Amino acid sequence: MKTTLSACTLLLLPVLFLAAAVGILSGGTTVSFGQTSPVRAAGIPPEYLRLFVAAGARYRVPWVVLAGIGKVECDDGRDPDPSCSQEGAVNSAGAGGPMQFLASTWAAYAVDGNGDGRTDRWSPADAIFTAAHYLHANGAPRELERAIYAYNHSSAYVALVLQWAHRYEQEAQGAMPAAGPKAEGALAFALSQVGVPYVWGGESPAGYDCSGLVQAAYATVGIDIPRTSQEQWNTGPRLPGGVPLQPGDLVFFGPNLHDATHVGIVIRPGEMVDAPHTGSDVQTEPFPTTAGAAWGEEQYLGATRPAG
Repeated sequence: MKTTLSACTLLLLPVLFLAAAVGILSGGTTVSFGQTSPVRAAGIPPEYLRLFVAAGARYRVPWVVLAGIGKVECDDGRDPDPSCSQEGAVNSAGAGGPMQFLASTWAAYAVDGNGDGRTDRWSPADAIFTAAHYLHANGAPRELERAIYAYNHSSAYVALVLQWAHRYEQEAQGAMPAAGPKAEGALAFALSQVGVPYVWGGESPAGYDCSGLVQAAYATVGIDIPRTSQEQWNTGPRLPGGVPLQPGDLVFFGPNLHDATHVGIVIRPGEMVDAPHTGSDVQTEPFPTTAGAAWGEEQYLGATRPAG
């Protein structure tokens, strides 16, 4: 965790002013941003964006705050400082990796974010999930300022992170149609399962098939839907052609309208999270949005909206 900021930053970003501007209140912190799932935000690399969302969902930390920390610390891995990306390299304070952890902090909070059986400060997945774990352990989301300050003991640092967080939230809200909290919650759960292996008939974090992931995601927000993709398609409610897709909508694929063989959850129009097939993992991937358009050997059938 970097320990210094420029004098210019110290002068331009008084923490109390900025905290008020983005809806943060000192003492009993409340969060008025960070609940919107992003389409894109200020040039964040897609892989980092996915990790910020997934880690935030797991530890109940606003993804925009994780993204703000990632930006300030190492510009999402693009900072030329070797400590940001070169395995084993640390800065003058001993911090290393894209989220700039000290070895002692890493030892206490490290999380295996990519499921490879080890924890590595220079792995983006491990570093981002560990940052979310650390923030949660230090009071987030309720005491968010305190948690960020614990990450780096500087009021100017807190202000700068919150500035980026507010920018990301504004961009995400403006880039996608509105969706209800239950749809957002189901989508957040599905994104948190990215990397879990495909298992035919699977419906738990040990493995999912496409409809098992969808059923599990909506169960987390109290919505019961049928088990198979055909049953889910039949249950609806189906969206008429031309209605804009929203995050959390379900999109279906198959040879014809009477044979829905695959289902995914919309992240944004043209991108979904799904469990594709044997030998793959839960992942995000593109899909066509015009009914009847080819999707591999199948076609896009249409969409439903389980949560209004």
